[in-house]
Amino acid sequence: MTALPAILPTTLLRDSRALATLAVPLILTQLAQVALTTTDSVMMGLLGTEELAAGGLAIVLFNQLRTMGVGLVTSVGNRIAAAAARAERAQTAEEHGEIRAIVRASLAVATLAGLAGAALMLLIGQALTWLGQDAAVVRLTRPMLLALAPGLLPCLWFQTIRQFTVGMRRPQALLRITLASIVVNAGLNWGLIHGTWWLPRLGLTGIGVATSTVHLLSFLALYLSAKKDRRLAPLLTLNAAQADAATTKRLVALGVPIAATYGSEAGFFSVTALLAGAFGPAALAAHTAVNQLVYIVFQVAVGLSHAASLNVSRELALGRPDDARRLKNTALACAAAVMTLVGLAYFAAPRLVLAPFLDSGPRSGQALTLATHLLMVTAFLQFFDCAQNIGVGLLRGLDDTKSGFRITLIGYWAIGLPAAWLLAHPLHLEVLGIWLGLLTGLATTAVLLLRRYHHRLAGRTNEAVPA
Repeated sequence: MTALPAILPTTLLRDSRALATLAVPLILTQLAQVALTTTDSVMMGLLGTEELAAGGLAIVLFNQLRTMGVGLVTSVGNRIAAAAARAERAQTAEEHGEIRAIVRASLAVATLAGLAGAALMLLIGQALTWLGQDAAVVRLTRPMLLALAPGLLPCLWFQTIRQFTVGMRRPQALLRITLASIVVNAGLNWGLIHGTWWLPRLGLTGIGVATSTVHLLSFLALYLSAKKDRRLAPLLTLNAAQADAATTKRLVALGVPIAATYGSEAGFFSVTALLAGAFGPAALAAHTAVNQLVYIVFQVAVGLSHAASLNVSRELALGRPDDARRLKNTALACAAAVMTLVGLAYFAAPRLVLAPFLDSGPRSGQALTLATHLLMVTAFLQFFDCAQNIGVGLLRGLDDTKSGFRITLIGYWAIGLPAAWLLAHPLHLEVLGIWLGLLTGLATTAVLLLRRYHHRLAGRTNEAVPA
C-alpha cells in the first residue's frame, strides 16, 4: 500500500509524456492556426467597432461551416492510426493499400463539403437582415463572406492531409507551415486593407481575400512537404476520382455524426453571436472579442482531444484497454492545469488581455466594459469547454461518433440555448446572460460525454475478457 502513492504520480507522468509527444505539436499548430483569425480580428478592430462586428460575424459563419467540414474528415486520423498500429503489430505492410484508399476517399469527401459549404455561406449572407442584424453591419459582412467562401475548399484539403500526417504520427511539418502562414496572412491583410505595395485597397473585404489565399498556399505547402517524406509519399494520393465507394461510405458514416457534433457546438456559438448582435454593435463587438479569446484557448483542448483520440484508437488496436482508460484522466489533468493559468490571467489583467481587440477610446468604451464582464464568466466556462471537447475525442477513439452528437443536442440546444435566451431577455442580463447560458450548456455536455466514455470503454473491456 505504501508504494501506491509513488506509483500513481509515476504513471501519470509517463502517460502525460506519451500524450504530449503528439499533443504538443498539435496544440502549437492549432494555436498557430488560430493566430490567423486572431490577426484578422486585430486588424478589424483597427478599422473600427462596426468593422469588427461585421468581420467577426463573417468569421463566425465561416468557422461554422469550416468546422463541420473538418468534422467530416476528422475520423481519417483515427482510421489511419488504427491501420498503422495493426501493421506494426503484425509486422506487415498490408494496411498500406487501406491507408491510400482512406486518403483518396477523404479528399473526395472534403471536395464535396467545400463546394457545398461555400454555396451555403453565400446564401446565409443574404439572409442576415432577416435574422435581426444591424443593416450597416450586414452591408460590410456580405462582401467579406464572398471573399472567404473560396477559401473553404483548400482549407478542407489541408485538413485532410493533416489528418493523414497526424494519423501516421508525423505532424512535424504542420507547425512550420502554419507559422509561415501567419506572416503571409498578416502581410496580405495589411496590403489588401490599405492598398500598399502592388495590392488593391479593399478595406475589410481584403481580410477575407487574404485568408482564402493563405488557405490555398498552406494546402500546397503541406502536400509538397508530405511528398518529400519517404514514409508518407508512397501513401499520399490526390486522385479523389478513384475513391473506393465502400471506404468513402465508411468515412461518411463516421464523419457525419462528427460534423454534426462540431456543427452543433459551432452552431451554438453562432446562434449566440446572433443573439448578441440583437443588442447592438457594442454587444456584438464585445462578444466577438471574448469569443476569439475562447477560440484561442480552445486550441489546447483540440490538440489534447485529437492526441487522446488517436492514442485511444492505437491502444485498442494493440489490445491495451487499460492504457486507453488512463488517457481520459491524463488529458483532463493537462487541460485543467492550462485553464487554471489562463483563468488567473483573466482575473488579474482583463483589460490587458482584451487590449489587442478593443481599445479604451470613446468608440470602444462600452464594448470594452461589456467584454471585461464576459471575461470573468469565460474563466470558468473554458474548463467545461475543454472537457467536452476531450470527451468527444475520446469517444471518437472508440469509433463512437453518434453519442457525441446526441449529447450535444441535449447540452447545447435543450439546456444551454434556452438558458442563454432566458437569462438574456426575461432576466434582462443581455449579453452577460448569453454567456452564462453558454457556460450552462458546456458544463452539461462535458459531464454527459465523459460519463458516456467511461461506460463505453468499460463495455469494451468486459467484451475482451473471457467469461
